[in-house]
Amino acid sequence: MRNKLLLLILLLISSITAIILLPFIGMEMISASSLLDNTFEKDIFFSLRLPRVITAFAAGGGLAVCGLVFQGIFRNPLADPFTLGVASGASFGAALTILTGVGGSVLGLPYTTVGALCGAFLSFMLVLTFAGSVRSSTAHTVLLAGIAVSFFFSSLLMLSQYLSSMRDSFQIVRWLMGGVEVFGYGPFFSMLPFIASGLILTFVNTSTLDHFLTGADIAQSRGVRVRFSRNLLLFAASVMVGGIVSVCGPIGFVGMMVPHFCRSVFGASHTVLLPASFLSGGIFLSLCDTFARIVVAPAEVPVGVICALLGGPFLIYVLRRRFKYRL
Repeated sequence: MRNKLLLLILLLISSITAIILLPFIGMEMISASSLLDNTFEKDIFFSLRLPRVITAFAAGGGLAVCGLVFQGIFRNPLADPFTLGVASGASFGAALTILTGVGGSVLGLPYTTVGALCGAFLSFMLVLTFAGSVRSSTAHTVLLAGIAVSFFFSSLLMLSQYLSSMRDSFQIVRWLMGGVEVFGYGPFFSMLPFIASGLILTFVNTSTLDHFLTGADIAQSRGVRVRFSRNLLLFAASVMVGGIVSVCGPIGFVGMMVPHFCRSVFGASHTVLLPASFLSGGIFLSLCDTFARIVVAPAEVPVGVICALLGGPFLIYVLRRRFKYRL
């Protein structure tokens, strides 16, 4: 346990270091001294780069925790934050606002963000409704309902792209690639309540996640209210996914890769895994976004593309490692 605490402290120090140093890196490097006497570089640092790094860190950490929750509930290392179709619902909600040309904001949130949140909430409610209609609702039932809802919203998303103009279609496709192109701290603060509330709900139920690893029957014999706890944890994860996707778009594979890596290092206890996954996910996505900003400078690559390029080989590696003795 002592070694795990030391590793957590190192992760925390690495996280703080990443947040401090990464904003200095970009198409043009910014020196610490220029922040004192160069107004232009100071504005770039505090209005563009620092908010972007903080937003990427929070989004990466939230996605990693969501993946941890889904992998624990479904007892599957390949589960990710988009398993229940929440990302598909959020993507369709955002695409619908783009297609209808709605502009402006509500309570400081752009209509695209509001549409994504509404789509995420609708998809989650549909999953619970479909799964609840089955008398013996299990984790597999919820998983299958999530897959069905995901395909449903994906088809609506394709229909909206087909009906949209070239300009709107490009906006939708670009948004679906995922990215952290933010200006100022508004986007970070808009998704912060969703990430914070989801983290709190997950943290107070870490022991329940440990019980889920033993199976639903054993967990119930230990006093766990399986169905209620499962829905509560899925709700917490879906809230985080909806808040993140509404700002950054669907960024895949972070929630699959990071928890899997952390589990191999820190073990199966979610009390340690939760902070480790959050910090590791934040560092990972911050580094990926920094690389996306400089790899083809002065242009940028959507960070969702970078994560997908890394996630494909990782998925093949996990599958080969898991089934190498069965082939």
